[in-house]
Amino acid sequence: MKVSEVMMRTPASCKPETNLGAAVETLWNRNCGFLPVVDEQGRVNAVITDRDICIALGTRNKLAGEITVGEVARKRVYSCEPNDDVHLALATMQEMGVRRLPVVNWEGKLQGVLSMDDIILKIQGERFAEYSSGDVVGALKAIYARDLPVLAEVKAAEVLTH
Repeated sequence: MKVSEVMMRTPASCKPETNLGAAVETLWNRNCGFLPVVDEQGRVNAVITDRDICIALGTRNKLAGEITVGEVARKRVYSCEPNDDVHLALATMQEMGVRRLPVVNWEGKLQGVLSMDDIILKIQGERFAEYSSGDVVGALKAIYARDLPVLAEVKAAEVLTH
């Protein structure tokens, strides 16, 4: 199955100069947790998540309207192309530990967004047989595996032993 068969074709996006308040409003209105950050030509040059925004607002002494997406967004972008096989996209998600990928054309211009939710919700029936539970579950396990700070690991070990 191709990414183009599964992806969200009308994704929300924002620009680096968008402030975090406006980005949050877009996330709310579009019911999503991820925005590709595009330049004037529509090329994806960063991404920002609802988590990125929460951490930025919780660690800076500024209002949401005073911080731009460009100050917070992750510049390292993992993406896929519309003609890529979904297995390849799943492998990228697993390896990079991300749940969403911007879908870009050969020029790097935004064409859509592919999320784990899209994959899980859209593969059904005969097509589901192409995707072993190991493919999807393996990707999810890698994505959700978090490195805990050493102190948290010690506390968790203490709880388990008592």
